Amino acid sequence: MTTAEPLPFFVYGTLRPGERYYVRFLRGRTAAEVPARLPGAVLYEGPGYPYAMEGGGVVTGALITPSPEAYAQVLVVLDQLEECHGPDDPRNMYDRVSRTVELPGGGTARAWVYLAAPALARRLLAEGTPIPGGDWVTARRSPPGERV
Repeated sequence: MTTAEPLPFFVYGTLRPGERYYVRFLRGRTAAEVPARLPGAVLYEGPGYPYAMEGGGVVTGALITPSPEAYAQVLVVLDQLEECHGPDDPRNMYDRVSRTVELPGGGTARAWVYLAAPALARRLLAEGTPIPGGDWVTARRSPPGERV
């Protein structure tokens, strides 16, 4: 799934600046990185990474704008990483969707966000563990029993 409007990406887990997949796939390929929040979403724990899905919370992350010369490559790599094969593809682990994110100071921006695909979202609702506060990085660094 490579054709897309060149929107920035809202990332909330291992692709956030300083995290393992940011270092591997995004470092040196970005033009801008700013803190951001995704309203109308809930974050769930996963095995080593989180899953965001539609819901009544707010997810904390970063808005990443790839550099123009790296955009096409970043899009392909992130779709592969997130197992996003195409719109409504039943093989998708995540669906790439356009959403409005909130920026510091009150602004907003449209961005690509990888949300749990429908089959995974149903499983998370039935069996998953929400991340309190919607911030995976903060929750991961909090001692057990003191999760934010």
